[in-house]
Amino acid sequence: MSEAQADEDPAAPGSGRRERRSAGSRDGRARSEEQSQSDEQARSEGCAPLSAGSLRRPRMAAAVAAAVLFAALGAVLAVTTPWDPLPGPVPGGHAEPDPALDFSPAEIARSRAFDAALTPPAYAGLVTGLALILVLGLTPLGARFIGLVTGGARRPHPSSGNAPRRGLRHWAPRVLIATAALTVLLRVAGLPFGIWRETVLRRYGLSTQSWPEWLVDQLKSLGVTYVVYAVALLLLYAVVRRFPRYWWTGAAAGGFLLVILVSFVYPIAVEPVFNRFHSLQEGPLRTSLLAMAERDGVPVEDVLVADASRRTTSLNAYVSGFGSTRRIVLYDTLLKSPPARVESIVGHELGHAKRNDVLWGTLVGALGVAGAMCLLHLLMTSPRLLRRAGVDPGGPPGRRSGAGAADPRSVALVLALVAAGTQISAPVQNLVSRRIEARADVHALNLTRDPATFVSMQHELSVRNISDLSPDPVERLLWSSHPAGPERIAMARDWARAHGTPEPPPLRD
Repeated sequence: MSEAQADEDPAAPGSGRRERRSAGSRDGRARSEEQSQSDEQARSEGCAPLSAGSLRRPRMAAAVAAAVLFAALGAVLAVTTPWDPLPGPVPGGHAEPDPALDFSPAEIARSRAFDAALTPPAYAGLVTGLALILVLGLTPLGARFIGLVTGGARRPHPSSGNAPRRGLRHWAPRVLIATAALTVLLRVAGLPFGIWRETVLRRYGLSTQSWPEWLVDQLKSLGVTYVVYAVALLLLYAVVRRFPRYWWTGAAAGGFLLVILVSFVYPIAVEPVFNRFHSLQEGPLRTSLLAMAERDGVPVEDVLVADASRRTTSLNAYVSGFGSTRRIVLYDTLLKSPPARVESIVGHELGHAKRNDVLWGTLVGALGVAGAMCLLHLLMTSPRLLRRAGVDPGGPPGRRSGAGAADPRSVALVLALVAAGTQISAPVQNLVSRRIEARADVHALNLTRDPATFVSMQHELSVRNISDLSPDPVERLLWSSHPAGPERIAMARDWARAHGTPEPPPLRD
């Protein structure tokens, strides 16, 4: 047999080894070409390969920055929170909150029944939403779901004979689609509990909406949520890809500024989506409110009224924005109350405005977000966590099959971490908020010098809104951003004794 025949005959000695070497060479070249294409894509998108060693120093820096920022946040809260909103001695000691002093048995029973009806959908919605996003973010399910909706799943090996799956190659539209898909999925999962809650509100006469109107509000809320998430995530992933090692610096600075921007534009960009506003009409009430603001030294050019009655029968007023976007808003349902009670509520809102509580809360929140971005860097650069989430931590960040923190398939993990952090921080936020609201109550009492009207207003608010008169510890931790009505009434009586004015008698006497 000639040498040429041996090369062509598969049965010839050594021919199988040569064929296997040739096939292996072809596979190696295919893998090399695929790797080269991925590397070229990564370089074109501004990403560089990362190694575990190259991230050691940035992770240490991020940990130090997170510790410093959270320590600063704790110090700011400890020093600036009004832990004692009514300082000084109170003759006879502080009064104990007691709903039975000012609320009838029927009002107390109605409050308890309403709370019992509203609590199950609230807890069920909270648990379902958290469980869903945590499952999606902390298991490969979220990455697979995002890969499915964006067409960004792993491409088959060239030797498999299957055609490559075509999908979006650029990261930005993949982030936008992933954000939209997850936002819609979470909202749909929570929809049954929202319907349940709305049914309870209708049964107790607090909701005035038709079901189509309610659904439109849900769609509006979904749209606003998506826009906020999309902008934040686009900026985050842009920074991650531009600065793959030290992206926590840009994310912290960007998060700080974004919180301030959102708070500033919220009154003029978001509130009009849900309500229409008009100036309080000329008359004695408007004149007295503007005169009270001038006496308080708070510059108020206008008092706005929101058309809340097309949605609810509850009473409310609030301050939003800061600087040129700051506004004091009254629900139109509140205008039917006696003018002295409206003045008491506006005095509370003037307390927020005079103390710049919205700006203070914005800056504190921005500081917390900056620290959270540093912590996010530590978590998103953890190979173990990324693998758990179904994201390949290795390779160049721009590579579709292994982009680490820059992979759009990690959006579910980011949202899961944000949801967990938000829930963990909620008790602290509510605790601080209750102290700030109590200080605003004291401001209203100092301004009006009328604790009796304050007590009657708090009674009306609690009855009309069917407020929880005695929230349990868990509800207080999770949702209570304001003191309960009996607590506010008790403090008004403390204020009266401390200032030598007649103490409001129990309303049931």
